[in-house]
Amino acid sequence: MFDFRPAADTPKPEAYRQLVDAAEALTAGEPDGVANMANMAALLWDFLPDLNWAGFYRVVEDELVLGPFMGRPACIRIPMGQGVCGTAAKDAATQLVEDVHAFPGHIACDAVTSSELVVPVVRDGTVIAVIDLDSPAKARFDAEDAAGIESLAAAIAKRI
Repeated sequence: MFDFRPAADTPKPEAYRQLVDAAEALTAGEPDGVANMANMAALLWDFLPDLNWAGFYRVVEDELVLGPFMGRPACIRIPMGQGVCGTAAKDAATQLVEDVHAFPGHIACDAVTSSELVVPVVRDGTVIAVIDLDSPAKARFDAEDAAGIESLAAAIAKRI
């Protein structure tokens, strides 16, 4: 049985350290990237409050394709450079968006989403996926969230 959830009063940096530790424990020795992404999507869902979507988009040829996630049904394909996810993948840069409705070219897969954090997963200098977190709350994510998810992305890049 797995129960990795941090205590409710755990400071964000410590909670993210625990998240990375849990992800490494769950994926250690497992060569299947899809299985690893599925478990990490579940961890994100358990660890982070106020989400309506948590998961992965994988880089397949020249676009993003939906990967394992938790939440409502999502867009299946996103062109590189479009929307928050496509921008993160194309620029290989974290996108921290306080209000998605103000983001030029935002792709609304779920009308409930108000803020978004997207972090590229880079392996050997190439973006292979993005971790996408959506929230119904405006300005849900901050620099500590971005740093925590960036740590996760770096830790799991060779396991997906």
